[in-house]
Amino acid sequence: MSRRVFISGDQGQVAQALVRIYSARGDNSRSAGRATVDITDASAVDTAIRNFRPDMIINAAGYTAVDQAEDDAVQAYKINRDGARHVAAAARAIAAPLIHISTDYVFDGTKREPYFETDLTNPIGVYGQSKLAGEDAVAAVTADFVILRTSWVFSADGSNFVKTMLRLADERDVINVVDDQWGAPTFAADLATAIVTIGDALLSAKDRPGLCGIYHATAAGETTWCQFARTTMDLSAARGGPSCTIRPIATSQYPTRARRPANSRLDGAKLARIFGLRLPAWQTGLERCLNQLIAAPHGANA
Repeated sequence: MSRRVFISGDQGQVAQALVRIYSARGDNSRSAGRATVDITDASAVDTAIRNFRPDMIINAAGYTAVDQAEDDAVQAYKINRDGARHVAAAARAIAAPLIHISTDYVFDGTKREPYFETDLTNPIGVYGQSKLAGEDAVAAVTADFVILRTSWVFSADGSNFVKTMLRLADERDVINVVDDQWGAPTFAADLATAIVTIGDALLSAKDRPGLCGIYHATAAGETTWCQFARTTMDLSAARGGPSCTIRPIATSQYPTRARRPANSRLDGAKLARIFGLRLPAWQTGLERCLNQLIAAPHGANA
């Protein structure tokens, strides 16, 4: 049966991957970005969703400029908190389930082991604080939601770490990359596939409230930014793409406007238990991403 799916955030990596999957399935999806629906305008969001009459809503929109958010907190909160609230309110108004994308940055990164959904949140920057506020806003407005926290998203679309590394490899012989921050690089297409599966489960469930809640959804495995970059160089070189030397440095040697969590690892056991979902290894997603980027100019869509 064909689904009607409304996706906020049309230029995002996950949103673009979702549109491709739903289109291939023959579903009727509509992605809306700032040019068509201003997520900070409650009336505009409500009107767009009511007019489209979706079976399900996915909020993949977000203010994701981590460093810029420190000096632009008002806008970060307008999009990540208020925008999430507006989408949740519109979803509740038409009794549609909502899947909302969140982040590992809701944690401070001081835990030694991967984070569970029940662990104490403690964001250390405006971006994480605004995303946590968005989670709270969704939960306060509707009970018919799934919040997915993910990390280190990359794809052949938009701007991301992989594309930055390839661009810099064209320009430099050596790149310094931090080697003391841990996480799970997550291919947007793999995350989108999981979202589609979750959406199907929500729409067909006899007990949908039993599926609702917060989940962690990242690629299998773990690595540091430095090792991620090195693997990117190795796989790129094997495909005839750009490559250079990656030199490990400490976070203290690469100061940024916003602090980053040292540990961004998220435990995915709940997602596997409830939905039977385990995302592929990050290396597998990286290979697929590079197959797309090296086949085409890697600066495309930047």
